[in-house]
Amino acid sequence: MSESSTGINAAGLDTRTFVFESTQQMVQSLGSNDEALRLIEESFPGVSLQARGNELAITGPSADVLRTERLIGEIQTMASNNATVSPQVLEQLVTMLKTQSAARPSEVLSVNILTSRGKTIRPKTLNQSSYVDAIDRNTIVFGIGPAGTGKTYLAMAKAVQALQQKEVNRIILTRPAVEAGERLGFLPGTLNDKIDPYLRPLYDALHDMMDPDSIPRLMAAGTIEVAPLAYMRGRTLNDAFIILDEAQNTTPEQMKMFLTRLGFGSKMVVTGDVTQVDLPNGTSSGLRIVSEILRDVDDVYFSELDAADVVRHRLVGDIVSAYSTWDDEQRATQARRPVAAR
Repeated sequence: MSESSTGINAAGLDTRTFVFESTQQMVQSLGSNDEALRLIEESFPGVSLQARGNELAITGPSADVLRTERLIGEIQTMASNNATVSPQVLEQLVTMLKTQSAARPSEVLSVNILTSRGKTIRPKTLNQSSYVDAIDRNTIVFGIGPAGTGKTYLAMAKAVQALQQKEVNRIILTRPAVEAGERLGFLPGTLNDKIDPYLRPLYDALHDMMDPDSIPRLMAAGTIEVAPLAYMRGRTLNDAFIILDEAQNTTPEQMKMFLTRLGFGSKMVVTGDVTQVDLPNGTSSGLRIVSEILRDVDDVYFSELDAADVVRHRLVGDIVSAYSTWDDEQRATQARRPVAAR
């Protein structure tokens, strides 16, 4: 790849030409239609793109032209590594470039954790990449962030990877059985029937990452265990990859109980969203408190994810941001209200 600048034109706009090695490489990078080019122009409204042969002319304000040129280079690198540059991936590339990160997006988005049945699981944002790296480096990692940021899914992928590479002998997945507005006692069926809906998301993630036919066999052998948090009491978990999901719904006592189950050769990942606590009023969230208690403890890492890391439908990120803004406004309003006289 090479590029050349034609300088500033009479309208004060800069033009640079990105040269692909061949027309075939250009099509491989940007697709056979203009969808990718339209998405790029939407991301940088002041920029226009003109393709001719194996060259792409980029015209617009200098700063946007340089960012667009870098974006095209990152797309080319990913395509050369046989990575699919979908509209969602392109959106993540744009977001990462606009944050002025020093990291190369193509490197971040090309790190494979796990490949199962033709599907590759990898980080899709810079924060997700840092989160995955933290799991590799630390014994206990807390992944804290809103829905859709991949905190549980990526932890599950790392657990399956560790099992496949024989770094651990088993995977233990757990959640507190706390209901969002419902009571377990009123649900029909046995205790297992009542608990199953709370564990179902963990089963679903397992089915994405492993041969579904092997899961019952591995669970029967105890290699994979999916159980409510209460079942962890009194145990010491050695040579295991342990994930506590929905940790915002643990009490401080439950959180301490869980963390002290850690045995030799084990790794723990704790995930949760402190903005969605379903505990009864007046009950403190163990996830909120633990960050104050363990923040300075060595080999414990707190990874913060936010709306920019949401990798579900674009609207999910917008919804998370809107709720966060509304919460901030409500807190500000409460702070301005005069205290009632006693």
